Amino acid sequence: MISLIQILLLVLNVVWFFVIAHVIMSWLISFQVLNLHQQFVAQVWYGLNRLLEPLYTPIRKILPPMGGIDLAPLAVLLAIIAIRIVISNNFGIY
Repeated sequence: MISLIQILLLVLNVVWFFVIAHVIMSWLISFQVLNLHQQFVAQVWYGLNRLLEPLYTPIRKILPPMGGIDLAPLAVLLAIIAIRIVISNNFGIY
């Protein structure tokens, strides 16, 4: 059972990293530090979008439009923190 919990925590950590990387890349693209015309940057950007859109889409349906501000990544990060808290409180490992 402990192994399954550790695997779940590992998956949550990987998703956390991907969301943070996606947010940082979106800022860098918005401020034109990164350019989507570069092949590597475009591949990473579209790969992260394809991985994270299934997480963002249901949240975007619930959250009201904020005038260009996307709060879906923040909601995903808060959900990951909440899941970690539930796991650590109920199973006593962390």
